[in-house]
Amino acid sequence: MHLLAAATLVLVSAVAPAPVSESSLPVVPQMPALSGYYPVGTTDFHLVDTSRPDPWRPDQSRELMVTVSYPATVHSGQTAPWATPAAAAAGGAILSSPAFFDLPPEPPVAWGDIRRHAFAGAPVRPGRWPVVLFSPGFQSTREMHANVVDDLASHGYAVVSVSHTYESMLVEFPGGRLAPSLITNQEPATMRTALDTRVADLRFVLDTLPGRLPWLDFTRVGAMGHSYGGFTAAEAMLHDPRIRAGIDVDGPLELTVGATYLPGDVVQQGLDRPLLLFGGDFGAAEQSHVDTTVTRSWAEIWPNLRGWKRDLHLDNGAHHSFSDFQWLLPQLPATPQRRALIIGAIDPTRSLLVQHTYYPAFFGLHLQGRWTPLFETSCFPEARFIP
Repeated sequence: MHLLAAATLVLVSAVAPAPVSESSLPVVPQMPALSGYYPVGTTDFHLVDTSRPDPWRPDQSRELMVTVSYPATVHSGQTAPWATPAAAAAGGAILSSPAFFDLPPEPPVAWGDIRRHAFAGAPVRPGRWPVVLFSPGFQSTREMHANVVDDLASHGYAVVSVSHTYESMLVEFPGGRLAPSLITNQEPATMRTALDTRVADLRFVLDTLPGRLPWLDFTRVGAMGHSYGGFTAAEAMLHDPRIRAGIDVDGPLELTVGATYLPGDVVQQGLDRPLLLFGGDFGAAEQSHVDTTVTRSWAEIWPNLRGWKRDLHLDNGAHHSFSDFQWLLPQLPATPQRRALIIGAIDPTRSLLVQHTYYPAFFGLHLQGRWTPLFETSCFPEARFIP
């Protein structure tokens, strides 16, 4: 389900609800603390693929904004903003609208004042760090998963998150140039183009960054993504053997949702490398390989996964429990009904704890050979493995 687009149609710290003020003092949501050992640095790159015309703007070469979060040497300096000023203003207006969070005008939300726990431009910690590519959901942006990305980096990974230009809701390039989404429908041809473009984006990043960042270990590469980004990660694994392991976070592996079922190539061909399916709830239905209410694709890929596989489920977690909305919404004056629709009924702190535990455990197992009992049986009452 492409929830960010569909919405237009219809640990232990920093996630407690902020009191609704009777004054007009702005609300500044606080990002949850990172759970790993390492301080985190972050930097952005503007990449241009001169060999590839942009499918949404064929008169231009394909260009991307990517954020690299990595283990740093010091826990000091200037923390990075959650979003750049222009993107925060434009994106905040969209998120505040009735189509998304449906926030009242008072108190205002200071979107541009939200800070990450990653330090901008901090020196990289010596070593060669495994790489994890991250792809956001359909029409979503890399900024909306900053906490997951930075937290994974705090466990010893260089996480490269990508905004897919002209499909993402909004991308800001150097100089303040904004590239809004040009997507106007979710027809099969549009979704096919989006998927193929996303896979090409990830492969271009893998081709480009080794020459720029020699401390990235491209012999140990993983991929993960949320929603259509999870589909992207799995499909990229199929087409690029450099990606050794992947996580599909609550993402149907199909081009459309509805009467027409068009599974991705990865569903039919399967994978011989590790894949974790990590699903949440959709009302009374669950995203899993045994419940086909949301999608048939997980059931169909399951027997075609020839390597290590698990189906992990977050009970009472909704689709955007896996995005930054999980910690944002409890701090904003949204209605309880809107919060339940977007992030479910799961306790936000527990939801983040589960995710902050399982993502590094998965990549530790498959990129670094660190055995863990976490995949034999869940140690969290909020999460369970579906056999």
